[in-house]
This record gives sequence, C-alpha cells and structure tokens, in this order.
Amino acid sequence: MKSLKTLVCATSFAMCFGAASMATAASVSPEGPFSTNAGTIVVKSPSSFGAAVTCGITFTGNVSGGVASINGATLTGGGLCGLPKLTNIPWVLTAASPTTGTVTNVGYQITSIPATNCGPTTIAVAWTAGTKTLSAASQALSGNCTVVSLSVVAPTLSVN
Repeated sequence: MKSLKTLVCATSFAMCFGAASMATAASVSPEGPFSTNAGTIVVKSPSSFGAAVTCGITFTGNVSGGVASINGATLTGGGLCGLPKLTNIPWVLTAASPTTGTVTNVGYQITSIPATNCGPTTIAVAWTAGTKTLSAASQALSGNCTVVSLSVVAPTLSVN
C-alpha cells in the first residue's frame, strides 16, 4: 500500500511539473506565410577551403501551430554564394523561450570541387524581439561546415 501511495504521489508531481513546463513554452506567431528582410549569413565549408564566406540571405515560410517552417531561402552575393542547394527543406524553427529556439534539418550541398555536403543538423538560434531579428553564431553542421553567423529580420513574426 505504501508503494502505491508513493507511485500516486510521484505521478502527481510529474504531471504538475509537466503542466508547468508546458505553460512556459514559447510559440511563433502570427499563423500564415512570412518572409524575412535581406540579412547575412557567414559560413565555412570544404568548398571554401575553410574560409568564411559572407552571403546575403532571405527566408520564406509558414507559421502553423506556433512553429515556423522555412520553406525556402535565397542567397545573394558573388563567388560561392550562387552555388549552394538547400537540402532537407522545410527547416523547422521552434521557439524554446521568447529569446531562444532551434532550427532543425539545416543543410546544403555544393557540388563543385571540393564538394560540400552539410547537415542535416539542428542549430541554436536567438530571437531579439525589439528588432525582430533571428540570429545564430558558431553553429557546427555535419560535413565539416560551420554557420559562423546568421542575422535576418523577420518584421511580421513574434515569439510569445
């Protein structure tokens, strides 16, 4: 009987703790399509022989159920910026708090010599509400690649 009381007590505690955790979960809004203003991304990869390459970037996507799906990205700039093919689309942006989150499935390929196959990898991102900026820094991708930095403004998005 004592073990049954202990089980009931432990189960109640776990349920309360889980409910409290869910109450503090963050979400992306508003529902529907979104796009970002032009931003910048700096990456290192085998195709750049480990040198940092800076490109312009914009994202398009859709928010549903508090989660943003990045369905496309456009890179601008010369040199290697025109070569990557994004892989594992959609990339999924999930808010963990009002200022942090993750983007899953991040990856790209460059078929020129030396070839690059980065990702899929989950990267940590930050959200700055005042400027509506999504950013990342020093995020390693599988395939010997690194997102050195990312900064894009998503003027219509909010994280609650």
